[in-house]
Amino acid sequence: MIRHNGPISGVAAHDGRFVATAGYDNQLVLWDARTRRALARAVHDHLANQVSFSPDGRHLVSSSSDYTARLWSVPDLKLLAVLSDQDDDVEMSAFHPSKPLIATASRDHRVRVYDFSGTLLHTFTGHTADVISVEWAADSDDLVSSSDDGTIKRWSLETGGLVSDTDLGGVETDTIAVTPEGTVYAGNDEGEIVVLAAEGTATHHAHEAGIKRLVLDSAHGRLVSLSYDRTLRVWDVTDGLRPVASATFPADVWPRSCAFLDGDTLVFATFGSSYAIHRITDGTWDLDHVEPTHGVNAVAVHEERRLTIGDAGILWSDGVPAAATNSLCNFLTPAGGRVFSGGQMGTVFDALTGEALYQHRSPLNCGAAFERDGVPHVVVGAYTGEGLVFSVQPDGAVKHEATLPLHTGAVKGVAVSDGLVFAVSADAAASWFSLEDFTEVARVDAAHDRIANGCAALPGGRFASVSRDLVLRLWDGPTASAHATPHDHSVKCVAASPDGRYVATGSYSGLVAVFDTVSGTWPVVMRPTTAGISSLCHDPRRDVFLAGSYDGQVYEVAGGDR
Repeated sequence: MIRHNGPISGVAAHDGRFVATAGYDNQLVLWDARTRRALARAVHDHLANQVSFSPDGRHLVSSSSDYTARLWSVPDLKLLAVLSDQDDDVEMSAFHPSKPLIATASRDHRVRVYDFSGTLLHTFTGHTADVISVEWAADSDDLVSSSDDGTIKRWSLETGGLVSDTDLGGVETDTIAVTPEGTVYAGNDEGEIVVLAAEGTATHHAHEAGIKRLVLDSAHGRLVSLSYDRTLRVWDVTDGLRPVASATFPADVWPRSCAFLDGDTLVFATFGSSYAIHRITDGTWDLDHVEPTHGVNAVAVHEERRLTIGDAGILWSDGVPAAATNSLCNFLTPAGGRVFSGGQMGTVFDALTGEALYQHRSPLNCGAAFERDGVPHVVVGAYTGEGLVFSVQPDGAVKHEATLPLHTGAVKGVAVSDGLVFAVSADAAASWFSLEDFTEVARVDAAHDRIANGCAALPGGRFASVSRDLVLRLWDGPTASAHATPHDHSVKCVAASPDGRYVATGSYSGLVAVFDTVSGTWPVVMRPTTAGISSLCHDPRRDVFLAGSYDGQVYEVAGGDR
């Protein structure tokens, strides 16, 4: 049976007949839109990020973290070409509206154009950060791209050069949509839609958190915006930008991608086995075919039990289902007899019971426990940059104590050591806050060269952090020693042994490597799975690292010579 086994990150539709989905299980699946039956599947070597149909529906292009885009025939998904010149993840690809050409957007800061044979025709260089989105400008040979550098650039295929460069104030912009008339809509991390038209630029406040995706239906004059505030909004763009509908996402829907199936029906990426359907007119959702997947997003040891949680929001204790949050969860942090968790819904849960403890305005990514004046506390990192501090009272009551301005970008990792909170961000920054009075102690804006993905505590107020730049940094105050890792794909997570000697790192490619801080070597390098490593923790009972994976398994990794 064809189905997804991990989150669906990209979705596309064509002519009301076909739906295509791309997933974190490396799969590309083509579906019959009428029956919702899977027709064919194909695979990448790494996460499949997005998918798009050609204008005539005869081809699909998929974009992957294996550094390629791939061209497939429809409906058999026969591989026709591999677009393989990228030096980093391909975030999305776009077909030319009338020619056999494909443009790609890559995290190597470049936009490229290929023909259908996979031959590279042009490379556009000029962005200074990851390129996240690319579209063809109307029915022309111009391209428009958006980047984490906060600019929108227009490129000419005819001249091979830059046509225009619009600075959006340095605000990261994940998504663009271009009308047939050439108007550009850009969605940024501040929840704004910026309209770039011939008559000038206008900014509209649209959401309470960053906009992840804009999707245009030019035939009906509608634009859809998806945000991490857990809402979608539908806009009439026939005369300005006028809101016409809105809806809140169900827990299983991922606001990373959607597509118009017809003028009133949207199909959505999910955290489950298939896509979701939303009807704009009556605001209804259809998730009948979306079944849970069992990928592990977090692993922890609590009271001598091994706990895991993932996309389905089910807490597993020593391999047995124990509780349910009914929401994707990204972390497990034991503190004061509770185990804090949370994820896409922005709800802080006690994973042991499924009890909702607090509601935040954006998704939650990570947590770290500490004691303050003898009282158990936890700090939770949010996608909107905050660190939410909670205490656990003797009777088990949870109290929100403070909100720390850790970063302006998403908090990707948080750790606590010797009276300090350390946090790393998607904007590559690191910050230190005092546990005594919750004030900022230090900040390094360029802690890594790329997105920082995680951090871990070391004894004595020291910390470790990892990044897409493939470097492990060991921090002693705001200075760090840099250590090249054996990883060749983005390093997702990091954990340390209690004495700080061994630091384990895990990547999206399934590789786990352990660094010996005494010898400065990597005594353990192994790839227990071809799926990504989502999380790491140290198990003191067995003196091993536990590596949680998107394949649903937990792998034991020895921490060097013991």
